Amino acid sequence: MLITFEDQEDMVRQTALASGVPHERFVFASREVPGPAGADAIFEPLLEALVRSLNEEEKERGWWEPPPQERVLFEGPLDEAENFYQQTKEVFWTGWSPIAVYTDGLPIRVPTEERVQEMLTGTSHKPDEMITHRSDRKGWGGKTTKKGDLVQFSPMKWTATVEKVAINAVMAGCKPEHLPVVLAIAESGCSTGTTVFWGQWVCVSGPIAKAIGMNTGTGMLDPGCPANAAIGRTYQLMAINLGGAVPGINRMNSIGNPFNTGGTCFAENSEALPPGWKGLNEEHGFKKSESVAMVMNTSFGIQGGQFSPGGYRALQKSGHGGVARRLGVKGTPGPHNWLEYLIPGLWANDEGARTFIMAPRMAKHLYDYGFESKQAIYEWLWEKSHIPMKVWKTYSWPDFTTNGGLAMEEKSGKPYRELPDDYMVPALGKDPFDNCIIVGGGPDEVCLQLGGRRHLGGSYPIYSIDAWR
Repeated sequence: MLITFEDQEDMVRQTALASGVPHERFVFASREVPGPAGADAIFEPLLEALVRSLNEEEKERGWWEPPPQERVLFEGPLDEAENFYQQTKEVFWTGWSPIAVYTDGLPIRVPTEERVQEMLTGTSHKPDEMITHRSDRKGWGGKTTKKGDLVQFSPMKWTATVEKVAINAVMAGCKPEHLPVVLAIAESGCSTGTTVFWGQWVCVSGPIAKAIGMNTGTGMLDPGCPANAAIGRTYQLMAINLGGAVPGINRMNSIGNPFNTGGTCFAENSEALPPGWKGLNEEHGFKKSESVAMVMNTSFGIQGGQFSPGGYRALQKSGHGGVARRLGVKGTPGPHNWLEYLIPGLWANDEGARTFIMAPRMAKHLYDYGFESKQAIYEWLWEKSHIPMKVWKTYSWPDFTTNGGLAMEEKSGKPYRELPDDYMVPALGKDPFDNCIIVGGGPDEVCLQLGGRRHLGGSYPIYSIDAWR
């Protein structure tokens, strides 16, 4: 029995279908009516739905699977194939705008037999091999996925073969040498999130980034690099074609996220890491010689461009300018901890960890200041994130994450709602390692902060690329 909103009816029905309860009952709540009046309005329909006996249709159970699809989706001339793959359908909750059926709305490369066969040369795995998890891993809500379990693509929990992934790689414009990265992304299941600011992005770590020509420097999030662009695009195509995601139906990002337009994939600049700083691969227990893909969902905001280039350089060179005045180091030559400048804004309106994508020069300044490892920064940020309960309980998410304050706060052993206003809690969360630092970009001093935990919902975001070679 579910309570939902009228505009999410299609999403609820499809989620129920994919969860083995295709005729789940639900009632509509209001987005506008205040709490007590809103509760009164749904009380009787909810009570009636809870006590009414199930009819025969509602008793049906079982996992739904999409109808068998022919291996060849279209036969005919190339120009007709392009029109076929770029067909659209109108969706009510997008304002009846045309939404692409098989693509992300951009032109694609038609996946002919020859092109798909060429793509498959990029891996030793057989075309009919099912996409399975290559290692044990934690999942949402503490659920554990075992090595060898089938990957279920979100949101409809479909499964796929290596060939189906290769087809989407062709459509995105990938080359065969990109396929192991795409297969690693596929292992994530390509979640598209729910109704807020969900944005998907991938960061590659390890030798493969340089081998396939990924941009790790100036403009690494911009257009222009074929490897970055094509690999990033595969995420969204797989979400559509292998997961069944449709905006306004079961992908309900209210406004959307720019990371999802064309897809976003980039690589860290491991050669620019300061001494003692580990790349994403080593941070997650892999060797420096191994290649991995970090597959992330950003659920909060995107922040960046806090410093004027001249102002930042004045801080680090001689301790002059507005940043130096705020940090209390005016007249003192660098290096200085520029992260101090960001602290007031990091948790001004919401809690949670952050991913910092910082230019190499800025990482070097932190190292010169005294941070000999990323872990030291994670722990420093965690300590700095502590705020009084009086402030923390004014944020939007704590009511949800603490069950209205009834959950127990671990350090005190008391329910959150009983903690005094001056009790300090970490806005970042329980684990300093939820933060993430990625070094890359050009010579100018820019840092981008992405909201969202590294282990959101307990899920583990790192996938081996080498396992798919």
